[in-house]
Amino acid sequence: MIKSIGINKIQISVFISGRGTNLKNLIKFSKRKNSLININIVISSKKNAYGIKYAKDNDIKVKIVNFSKHNDVMSLLKLLKQNNIKLICLAGFLKILSKKFINKFNGKIINIHPSLLPKYKGLNTHRRALEKKEKYSGCTVHYVNERLDDGKIILQKKIKIYKNDSIKTLQNRVLKEEYRLYPKSINKILSNY
Repeated sequence: MIKSIGINKIQISVFISGRGTNLKNLIKFSKRKNSLININIVISSKKNAYGIKYAKDNDIKVKIVNFSKHNDVMSLLKLLKQNNIKLICLAGFLKILSKKFINKFNGKIINIHPSLLPKYKGLNTHRRALEKKEKYSGCTVHYVNERLDDGKIILQKKIKIYKNDSIKTLQNRVLKEEYRLYPKSINKILSNY
């Protein structure tokens, strides 16, 4: 069923490492009538990533890849090509892709990050924003280049930080915005394909 509706859609791959809530959201988005994408394959850097369950529940192929092994990465590049992948979406993916890998998919890898880049690149973004007593936080979808959380910004969403916010409350509010922003960003860049 899913394969037949994906025929005229742009084939994408989602890379995950953990809970997969952004993956779950992108799967929902891909099933909308007017969606431009079909999630062809999910790549996980961890064999026990919870997000794998969402992929399997929706009949999406899954491949576990050890990104520290050159051969695994080379076979992944071949697999993505065989599946006609036109866009890679990183969603809670906790590995740094090699320069060679990024060059093979130049301008076709995007990431969602839980801060208003260029502020708070890397991990623990909510804790750092609270410690610095920032007034605003948010999320950013950006192209991936060889520098961490540094590629050209596609879209951002800003939210207010409240005095009583904890890491958890801020994280939950930012995550809700991520669910809106990622599909919007995908539509924005695919309208140019």
